[in-house]
Amino acid sequence: MLTAYHAGTYKPGDELQFKQYRAASSADLDAFCQRLLADHMADRRVEVAKKEDGPTFAEVYEQFFDWKYGARAAKKLSGSSRNSTQSAYKNCSAIHDRVFQDLQLADLQKCLDECTLKKSSLELIVWLLRQMYKFAIPRNLCEKDYAQFLTIPDAEDDEHGVPFTDDDLTKLWEHRDDSTVEMLLIMCYSGYRISAYESIEVNFGDWYFKGGVKTKAGKDRIVPIHSAIRPLVSARIERDKKMMKCSSSAFRHHMDDTLESLGIERHTPHDCRHTFSRLCEQYHVNEADRKRMMGHSFGADITNGVYGHRTLEELRAEIEKINAN
Repeated sequence: MLTAYHAGTYKPGDELQFKQYRAASSADLDAFCQRLLADHMADRRVEVAKKEDGPTFAEVYEQFFDWKYGARAAKKLSGSSRNSTQSAYKNCSAIHDRVFQDLQLADLQKCLDECTLKKSSLELIVWLLRQMYKFAIPRNLCEKDYAQFLTIPDAEDDEHGVPFTDDDLTKLWEHRDDSTVEMLLIMCYSGYRISAYESIEVNFGDWYFKGGVKTKAGKDRIVPIHSAIRPLVSARIERDKKMMKCSSSAFRHHMDDTLESLGIERHTPHDCRHTFSRLCEQYHVNEADRKRMMGHSFGADITNGVYGHRTLEELRAEIEKINAN
C-alpha cells in the first residue's frame, strides 16, 4: 500500500481489499499485490518515456510562443494575435501532457472533433497546430507534420455574423493593395465561404467564379465576378497562381492583424459572406438570384428551386446593381 501511495496509484479504501484475501489462497493475494506493483511500474515507465522521448506538447508550445512573441521575435505582433494563440492552446488541453513527437493525426483530429466551439475557434486551433509543426520539425522535435492533414468538421450554414459597414468597406477599398484586404474585398463582393476559394475555378473569358462547398445547392454554383473586383482577382491569380495561397485558419490570423491596423472592428471571414448578403439587400438584387449566388436552398419554393433557370448574363445584371464605389 505504501508503494502504491508513493507511486500515486493509491485510492482511499484500497487497503480494505486485503480483508477479502485473508481467507483466500495465497495465490489470490499474490495476484492482488502484483497488480498494485504493475500499476506502479506502468506509471514509472510513463515518467521515463516523457524524459527520454522528448518534450510534451505544452513544452513545445512554450518554446514556440517565446519564438513568435518573445523579446527576440522576428516580427512584433499585436496583442490580439497573442490572445488568439493562447486561446487556441487552451482548447488543446487534451494533449498538453502528451509527448509531442508521439502525437498522431488521430490525436490532433480528436481535439477538433470534440471541440464544441464555433468554426472560427476551430480554425485558430488548426492554425496553431500547423505553426507549431513548422516550428518543431527543423528543430528535430518531431519528424512528420500531421497538422497539414487536419479537417474542420462540417456544420450547417447557420453561422451568425456581423457584416462590414459601408465605412468599413471604404477603408478596405482605400487599402486594396494589401493582399489580405484584397481577399476580403473579393469575398465581400462574391459571397462564397472562405474554404471554397482554395479550389475555386476562375473563368477570365466570361468573368465568373465556379465552386462552392457543403450543400447540394452550394456546390459548383456560378457567380459572376463583379466588375469592381476584377482587377483584384487578376492581380491575385497573376501573383499567387491561385486565390488562396494559405489555409483559411492562417488567413484568419492575418485578417485579425490587418483589421486591427486599419482600425476596423474584429470580424470573421464568414462576415464577408454576410456582407455580400447585406449588399444584395441594400441594392435590391433579386431575392431568388441572391439565393442562387449564395448557394441557399429554395426549400418548398418549387417554382424557383426546380423550374428557375437563369443565364450568366442575367445573374451578372443583378450583381452589378451593387455599387462598389
